[in-house]
Amino acid sequence: MIIPGRAPFAESHYDVFFSQYACRNTARFSPPILDDPGLPADWQAMVRTIAILQGDGAAADLDVVDERLLRHLLAAVPDEHAGGIVAALGDRVGADRRIDLALRSGPYGDRFGAVPDGLSLDRLVAHPDGLDLGPLVERLPDALRTPSGTIELADPALLGELHRAAAELTAPVSTALTIVGRRHLRSNNSWMHNLPSLMRGRPRCTLEVHPDDAAVAGLTTGDLASVTAAGGASITVPVEVTDAVRRGVISLPHGWGHDVDGTRLSLASATPGANLNALTDADTSEHLTGTAVLGGIEVTLARR
Repeated sequence: MIIPGRAPFAESHYDVFFSQYACRNTARFSPPILDDPGLPADWQAMVRTIAILQGDGAAADLDVVDERLLRHLLAAVPDEHAGGIVAALGDRVGADRRIDLALRSGPYGDRFGAVPDGLSLDRLVAHPDGLDLGPLVERLPDALRTPSGTIELADPALLGELHRAAAELTAPVSTALTIVGRRHLRSNNSWMHNLPSLMRGRPRCTLEVHPDDAAVAGLTTGDLASVTAAGGASITVPVEVTDAVRRGVISLPHGWGHDVDGTRLSLASATPGANLNALTDADTSEHLTGTAVLGGIEVTLARR
């Protein structure tokens, strides 16, 4: 499913991800600098999705659903205080209102007026370069919520994986080849394949094969080879014989396969390359994490 959204500069932004790598406590908010009224904001798309999942349908009133979600966040607050908090948040809606709520009720917040110099979204808007809240403060072990009060690394599920891995290491060696992905510096993502300056030079969508495996298959650099998965799916790709990979492993760069119907990348379509995902099973996932299997599968290799 593709949900159309506004341009990045037409959305407000409060960074959370990169703050985890900071060496000091900081806070910064960036309001939108462009107007894009023709498309829904990200928060509106999310709220509408929630409304659908909750059975209200796609035509639900977003303001009503947004208000209900806010009240859910305040479920633990006594009613006589919750109304005052909602009023203090003012006319903001959606994500900005939730950010304001989090800031004002957080450890540096203004507590809705109780701490005059505390954080609020209004204060961050008035400081577009952000605010330095001081050095990081130790939070362990108080922040831990595990039963033991410690960081529990020896989870039974993880220990079980170690036993399974040990069993695999002692299992008979398979004669099949294992295919893995790789990246090129000038080809980190598929959109880069449509830039003329990055597509110059020798082809980069090649299958790296160890010399011993290439000899068994009768392949040399530049030959076309068929790579076939256990389920029968197959791709064709030019071979690059190299000792950069170990014997028993072949490697194909990710992000190629621009010959799929509907591809609208004119330059990339001229040199589509082969898609490793065409070999993997969409229904197969890692049993511990649930992550899709995107490589490391057994395949056979043959000369075309």
